[in-house]
Amino acid sequence: MSVEALNEPERLRVSYARETTGLAWSEKRAELAVGGGFLLAAVAMLLAASPARPFHAPTAAMYVLALALASRVRFDFGAGFTVPTQVVFVAMLYELPVDWVPLLTALALALGMLPEVASRRTRPERLFLSLGNSWFSIGPALVFAAFGVSGPDAAGVLLLAFAAQVAGDFLGNALREWLRDGISLRELAHEMAIVYVIDAGLSPIGLAVAFAAEERSWAVLLVLPLFALLGVFSRERRARLEQVIELNDAYRGTALVLGDVVESDDAYTGEHCKGVVQLALEVADELGLDGHRRRCVEFGALLHDVGKLAVPKEIINKPGELDDREWTIIKMHTIEGQRLLERVGGTMREVGAIVRSSHEHWDGSGYPDGLKGEEIPLEARIVSACDAFNAMTTTRSYRRAMSRDDAVAELRRNAGTQFDPRVVDALLEVAARPALT
Repeated sequence: MSVEALNEPERLRVSYARETTGLAWSEKRAELAVGGGFLLAAVAMLLAASPARPFHAPTAAMYVLALALASRVRFDFGAGFTVPTQVVFVAMLYELPVDWVPLLTALALALGMLPEVASRRTRPERLFLSLGNSWFSIGPALVFAAFGVSGPDAAGVLLLAFAAQVAGDFLGNALREWLRDGISLRELAHEMAIVYVIDAGLSPIGLAVAFAAEERSWAVLLVLPLFALLGVFSRERRARLEQVIELNDAYRGTALVLGDVVESDDAYTGEHCKGVVQLALEVADELGLDGHRRRCVEFGALLHDVGKLAVPKEIINKPGELDDREWTIIKMHTIEGQRLLERVGGTMREVGAIVRSSHEHWDGSGYPDGLKGEEIPLEARIVSACDAFNAMTTTRSYRRAMSRDDAVAELRRNAGTQFDPRVVDALLEVAARPALT
């Protein structure tokens, strides 16, 4: 399962946990290729270039320090993060010899990680990531070198340099994700889009710093109070995101407790719900649902029968057909399930709406509200089809399980009447996989 398939709190948990662990073999392989490739490119550029301006160590040290501090202002999102390094990086391109910029960038990113390493919040081996993370600097440095840029008056070149920055950064990250079996190119593009938008917005500020540095080389230090202020906001955001993770755990814990209550009350219903969950999650992935909707599918599938706690056991476990009165009672379980989940509130209120609609039919013949077609939440349509398929292939008190082929044929017959045809197609794709045979 890809990272994109996870909801945001879970993706953040993976991202935070990765900071405190060593590099797995797939990560080592990726960083050796990406970081090693960067180092070769940066050194080759330094050896081949004829710098247009002399290397001034104190000025370079100021920029490295400023870039290191900027790299520590981290704003997390999903499985990634962004930092306001562009403010300093753009000025570096104008104010330092461009052949030195890639290596100085890598040095600054490594320095920015040292406090975490010193406090043991990050493993020392993760310093090596600073090389792979510096690929974004190669393209702009090459553009500036090719055009012989010597000052911020040549601002037009910045557009081409930024395009080269995005291309180099994306290709470096794509290689990294491919080597460590990470997210797809489409998912990576979605993750990185916000980073590139933010970098584009910060580039004019970096250009302004470069103009100021033409008169006074120490002007870059004037942006340090801005990084301090942004650092306060980034820490507050991190604290809120950690609270979101805790809240997500609370919702999941509530769902699991309710699922255990259902299972203790009726073992078949509990096992059936767990079977529906796995199937529904695979169908949700097949349909490309985002993290939030996938989580609602998971909870909806786990709790779609929670309202049966209010149904007498003699009706639930009755061998044979139900009479009209018993059937009317049974049909109330979706409403009871929604009422129970609404009391929990938050995300469970949304899950309650899915539970209520989990027995609606595509043609409007279901219950309790007679919804039809797209009126039925997609999550409920997924749960409905997976519920039926699991029930058909499981032995009940009043009948033996169908064969898988017969259950598939029944799904096909009811596509467009009881079930959403698109959901049925996705379910049949999942059911045809060897792992489920």
